[in-house]
Amino acid sequence: MEEIQSHSDHYRSSSSSASSPASRLPSSNFFYLRKPGTFRKPISYEDSPDWEDNDVEVRMEEGGDSIHVAPTTDSPSLSKITSASLPSPPLPTGAVVARKIAGASVVWKDLTVTIKGKRKYSDKVIKSSNGYALPGTMTVIMGPAKSGKSTLLRALSGKLPDSARMYGEVFINGSRSHLPYGSYGYVERETTLIGSLTVREFLYYSALLQLPGFFFQKKSVVEDAILAMSLGDYANKLIGGHCYMKGLSSGERRRVSIARELVMRPHALFIDEPLYHLDSVSALLMMVTLKKLASTGCTLIFTIYQSSTEVFGLFDRICLLSNGNTLFFGETLACLQHFSNAGFPCPIMQSPSDHFLRAINTDFDRIIAMCKNWQDDHADLSSVNMDTAVAIRTLETTYKSSADAAAVETMIVKLAEKEGPTIKSRGKASNATRIAVLTWRSLLIMSREWKYYWLRLVLYMLLSVCIGSAFSGLGHSLSSVVTRVAAVFVFISFSALLSIAAVPAQLKEIKIFACEESNHHSGTLVFLLGQLLSSIPFLFLISISSSLVFYFLVGLRDEFSLLMYFVLNFFTCLLLNEVIVLIVTCIGQNIFWSILTLICIHVSSAFFSWRHHLLRKLFVFRVDISCTGVTGYVDAFCWLF
Repeated sequence: MEEIQSHSDHYRSSSSSASSPASRLPSSNFFYLRKPGTFRKPISYEDSPDWEDNDVEVRMEEGGDSIHVAPTTDSPSLSKITSASLPSPPLPTGAVVARKIAGASVVWKDLTVTIKGKRKYSDKVIKSSNGYALPGTMTVIMGPAKSGKSTLLRALSGKLPDSARMYGEVFINGSRSHLPYGSYGYVERETTLIGSLTVREFLYYSALLQLPGFFFQKKSVVEDAILAMSLGDYANKLIGGHCYMKGLSSGERRRVSIARELVMRPHALFIDEPLYHLDSVSALLMMVTLKKLASTGCTLIFTIYQSSTEVFGLFDRICLLSNGNTLFFGETLACLQHFSNAGFPCPIMQSPSDHFLRAINTDFDRIIAMCKNWQDDHADLSSVNMDTAVAIRTLETTYKSSADAAAVETMIVKLAEKEGPTIKSRGKASNATRIAVLTWRSLLIMSREWKYYWLRLVLYMLLSVCIGSAFSGLGHSLSSVVTRVAAVFVFISFSALLSIAAVPAQLKEIKIFACEESNHHSGTLVFLLGQLLSSIPFLFLISISSSLVFYFLVGLRDEFSLLMYFVLNFFTCLLLNEVIVLIVTCIGQNIFWSILTLICIHVSSAFFSWRHHLLRKLFVFRVDISCTGVTGYVDAFCWLF
């Protein structure tokens, strides 16, 4: 304790310009001085348990009710901070907000998550964490890298991997259960969007995959999601993201990924790093949009690494983690008071989140070591002369013995005992509907992007011209039949090899499928059937265009029935190769290993089919002279597969 006290005194002396949060409240131009009357009163579990969905438009006007933060504690540090002194950024007068949603209270008690090591579950990522999230509020999980933020978020949403085990209790509306399908949304840190679709099209297809019912009934929920995430100006704009298709900015793309989960009108929304790769302006716009969404009643829980002062003021509650330990849970401004009570007041003109991370991020120890070996004559390095481990122990000890921790435990008991209505699943779209939606969506994507099949069509035409020209003018002797069979063999073999060009496009589709499958919007069989069915029109177009060029250049018999026979056999070969490419790509999910595997398969197939041809040509091709060897080759090719 003497060591902790000495370091605390040293930190106070190095931050002589700092003062307590009560005396350092910034002027009214900062966002966390919430202006009364900018938002309606949020739906709160203990104040207004309006659990039914209300399909009425909510209109927010200036001069309305002020923000009400539910009283969660009797802590002296919280009594100094009133809702009247916490305004949020104002919305335009008469702005229409998305439909009102009944949120869900999420409570976690003594939550511990362990990750399986080499022998047993020994690595604790989350250690006895306690907290809660109420409807109509934004609860942020903050901490440095590898502090357990994403793991805690996954544990609360029930999306932990198989290698993790969870101990403790999670209460949803007072009952020990997880949120069922359709009642919550989870947004990954990095999500894959479809650049060739517009925002409205992308959300509409997502709604068709997620929601049961008829197609026309889902347009209203799509418009609500667009309105909730302030995407009205970009609804008919292509998402883009390619070098040849600029599309939306990173902040707008991030809002589209959140809107995809809003089509279900979830009770709770979990977002992993909503400000990931966003600049300060886009980050502020994102948080104002989420604040507006929370005001409709939705429970928002998200992780964040760092934020500006304006963004920090929009949070309702903060859960501060370091190495899996909870250093604080409570109101955002009360966290400033907690740091001040522990002996680490936030200096003037410094962002609170920067100050928190500076105090608990162990990576700063390496910077301190560098500063001891290298003195900068133009900068004062005394402010970084603090042991991070001591600061973490001080903050953890102070929080466990504070009134804030006791108030949190009291609130958890209260919410766990107050049982609300059971949240039920809203149903899923049928597998037949999902297959039809994925097929139609893939057809639209393939028709708009040249790298899927249009480029392959050009390559197949060039291949047909090259091989057909090399084997043209063979005459009609008996030896020319065998030569034409070799031409067909070369044509089919190189055509099968060109199917490898589909690997990059298939990998992109698999990334989209993985994102949708993680939230149970799709399934493996549904995805495979949708991709295969959508490729049939393009493969038939490739087969008939390439066959017409090759067939007449080589000089095969000029009969329509034989021509269609050749086209159908070539189409069957292309379809079979498409299935092989799709399966190998799904298993490998790596462009290098997928291409290498496909090359090995095609080389092996060419070797064995040519050996089969040599063994059977005296018996098969001799009776197929009337069809100029086509039937004999197809027999050998079908034997291989």
